[in-house]
Amino acid sequence: MTSDEVRRVTDSRVLAALAHPLRRRLMDMLKVGGPATASTLASATGQAIGNVSHHLRVLGECGLIEEAPELARDRRERWWRLVSRAVSWSSSDFGDDPATTAVVKAAESLNLDHHTQQVRAWFAAPDEDQQRWGDSAFSMDQWLHLTPEELREVGEEIRAVLDRWRGRAPGGERRAVFVYAYGVPGQP
Repeated sequence: MTSDEVRRVTDSRVLAALAHPLRRRLMDMLKVGGPATASTLASATGQAIGNVSHHLRVLGECGLIEEAPELARDRRERWWRLVSRAVSWSSSDFGDDPATTAVVKAAESLNLDHHTQQVRAWFAAPDEDQQRWGDSAFSMDQWLHLTPEELREVGEEIRAVLDRWRGRAPGGERRAVFVYAYGVPGQP
């Protein structure tokens, strides 16, 4: 069963595996839809079953997902599920090795691309969705003056709010909603 914990990634090989766009999408699909087979995920992504199976095995070897044999109807069917509800990492958890630094920077950039793509997909959503959800969907930004400790506290408070809403089951009008926030030092 999926742990309610957030896995802290400190191995650059795991981070590199996670940063692959299709692997990231597969993990998102398992997070939103629960356990699934390679064929179900292949159908949903438009990818070949063999390709999806390969990427699921890579994620499994990194301990990001695991097989769920109790869901299989026979010995040939393989179900996969997340090991933990989320992953996190910090560049400070990785050493000064140039190769590792390159992996971390690439993963951070790909992660931002993934987040931005989710919002861009909303902007391109059909008019019916835009009309139904338009007043609910939000975007916000704010310039604050904070110490590193205060910024960490803001992040913890935002996570607590999102955790409070996280456990709601899909159904009726309730559907998957992507929410993300960044708090980074910057210049206007």
